[in-house]
Amino acid sequence: MQGKALQIADLIRPGVEALDVELWGVELMGSGKDLKLVIYIEREDGVNVDHCADVSRQVSGVLDVEDPIAEAYQLEVSSPGWDRPLYSLKHYQSVLGQEAKIKLRYPFEGRRNFKGPIVAIEGDEVVIRVDQEEFVLPFEAIEQGRVVPPKG
Repeated sequence: MQGKALQIADLIRPGVEALDVELWGVELMGSGKDLKLVIYIEREDGVNVDHCADVSRQVSGVLDVEDPIAEAYQLEVSSPGWDRPLYSLKHYQSVLGQEAKIKLRYPFEGRRNFKGPIVAIEGDEVVIRVDQEEFVLPFEAIEQGRVVPPKG
């Protein structure tokens, strides 16, 4: 999560967690009339439509009062799904062994995009295996990470 999305996450986290759900992450996408605020929530026993509706009401109230987004936007609340975005080292730790796609902010060893299983978390670095080679990527260099859903 970056900039404004982190600010919004910090703003809404207490209210979301008071509803007994985890705030997985926040994304601010698009621009102008297509601006969308997506809030991902998670629960051990799964997320249903009632959880999403409760969080939407809670978050709308906070955002109406605090007004962190000057422009008009569409609010969407959902589970992060199978292809969940990864926003923290804790998220990467939770998907050890699973395949992920990682995009870096700047090239590392001539490349910005990596796809393969997450094999370890070492301090503040993510280790990913691509074509039998392991790459140790500093977490702060990761622009975007997402789980690749299993086929079949």
